[in-house]
Amino acid sequence: MKLSQFKYDLPEDLIALHPTQNRDESRLMVVNRQTGKIEHKVFKDIINYFSEDDVLIFNNTKVFPARLYGNKEKTGAKIEVFLLRELNKEQRLWDVLVDPARKIRIGNKLYFGENDLLVAEVIDNTTSRGRTLRFLSDGPYDEFKETLNLLGETPIPKNIIKRPVTENDKDRYQTIFAAHEGAVAAPTAGLHFSRELLKRFEIVGTHFAYITLHVGLGNFRSVDVEDLTKHKVDSEQIYITDETVNIVNSAKENKKEVCAVGTTVLRTLESSVSTKGFLKPFEGWTNKFIFPPYEVQVPTRMVSNFHLPYSTLLMMVSAFGGYDTIMEAYNIAVKEKYRFGTYGDAMLIL
Repeated sequence: MKLSQFKYDLPEDLIALHPTQNRDESRLMVVNRQTGKIEHKVFKDIINYFSEDDVLIFNNTKVFPARLYGNKEKTGAKIEVFLLRELNKEQRLWDVLVDPARKIRIGNKLYFGENDLLVAEVIDNTTSRGRTLRFLSDGPYDEFKETLNLLGETPIPKNIIKRPVTENDKDRYQTIFAAHEGAVAAPTAGLHFSRELLKRFEIVGTHFAYITLHVGLGNFRSVDVEDLTKHKVDSEQIYITDETVNIVNSAKENKKEVCAVGTTVLRTLESSVSTKGFLKPFEGWTNKFIFPPYEVQVPTRMVSNFHLPYSTLLMMVSAFGGYDTIMEAYNIAVKEKYRFGTYGDAMLIL
């Protein structure tokens, strides 16, 4: 497949700037891969498509407040620092992006918060925009982390959601089952599930399983090669427990539906599959890039948001749902004025 095949016309006003008032009341497009039938529903209607002993698999990663604003020593120039991942807990080393990058050199000190609550030193230039920072904090780690969380801002993708961050984002840019901190972007398909909806699924007898993939900024990185086989995606840390493996494989053996909630779940599941198509436990990193044509092994269904043109997320959904089916569904979504992006509406692929 070529990059140009994932172009479609998306009016700017269809990109959602805010979440719906209630998590489970966004719109839901239901797409049947076998028949091509498309239905228009409300997200909470998703429960009508699942039965006893079917399985929903969620990504339980937790987003941390990754965006910091500080000042450079001497000049006082304003600097935005985006925390990507912690490299060394004891030494307070972090892999970060800085903006504007050209003003930052090795040895520069950066100051954050009133009365310079946090100070960091640039110790390495890893890429044109990337840096390694050492936070100069001698106190207990918990105290340092608390300060980091206090100063940090919810990292909504500002290139997509072009507005200031609000207090509401702190809650809504996090799934209700978020448990393991480490993501700099939310697994957006999971944002639609409310506590009430999960309770209704429990009553039906649908099972829940959890994987962890700490979402990185690679999700938003543009593809700059026409030949998709030449595109490399960033590695992300994943965890698949024995408990999840048992729930998923039992459902597969009993011919029950196994639903991946989001592209991060699909990518994680497909990164650890046996030769017979069953899930295996895993702890490590994945740089798996899924695009059509691709035969999905583990899930039989998928929930996804509506993703932007040319994105690797759209490519993954097309691999699951079939390129022609998904691109047609997206064209219908534009005509029907569905909301796109992080806080947008959802699609269930059967």
